Amino acid sequence: MAESTTIVTETRGHVFLIGLNRPDKHNAFNLQMLRELSEAYRVYEEDADLWCAVLYANGKSFTAGLDLAEVGPAVASGASLFPKNGIDPLDLGVRRRRKPVVCAVKYWCLTIGIELLLACDIRVCADNTRFRQMEVNRGIMPFGGATLRMPQIAGWGNAMRWLLTGDEFDAAEALRIGLVQEVAPAGQEFDRALALAESVAARAPLAVQATRASSQLAVEQGIEVANAAMMKPARELMGTEDAAEGVQSFLERRDAVFKGK
Repeated sequence: MAESTTIVTETRGHVFLIGLNRPDKHNAFNLQMLRELSEAYRVYEEDADLWCAVLYANGKSFTAGLDLAEVGPAVASGASLFPKNGIDPLDLGVRRRRKPVVCAVKYWCLTIGIELLLACDIRVCADNTRFRQMEVNRGIMPFGGATLRMPQIAGWGNAMRWLLTGDEFDAAEALRIGLVQEVAPAGQEFDRALALAESVAARAPLAVQATRASSQLAVEQGIEVANAAMMKPARELMGTEDAAEGVQSFLERRDAVFKGK
């Protein structure tokens, strides 16, 4: 995709970097930014050579949330926030991604910022991050996945503590309730997220995607459904070139070199 004014992208090997780039507005999401983020996710999803992504932000904050003056009326009117051929970065729409995303957040991570974080697979925050799901303070409710994923990840009581009060919480609390997996010193959160993404991208991409899909199915539709569907992709993976490379590298006591085939 061409660089835009609100989203920047970069490829590093098999890792795709997606940066929020509206720092003068604390990366608050207007309609353009939502659409361009969806387009960046589409580029990532459709490029077979991209095996893991990092979502991060330029400037001081990850995001101050939605620009409600612009986005609010669009939501109220029923307008789509994302293009039809794009990937929903909140992972709620009809077209969802198959590939993993690591997220790095810092300083302010408000409303849609938490929801983007929840939609990612591995989550890192800076130790100075301040979180707030504050829609109830504005007379509205979260509509980007917080009500769906926060109770599941954090447990009912922990989720209600923050969703129903709109209070601010810190990095230590985010780690305690499972919102993030790691807390890094401020300024090092991107490097840590990139290292994790590079670790994921060093693995067999088809196996990574199948593992993620099976886990997602279990979470969303239950263990019985996921169990019934598990062996088909498992058998298919056994016949791939990457699986043969995995065995050969083990026998030769070397790192595997995967091709995504």
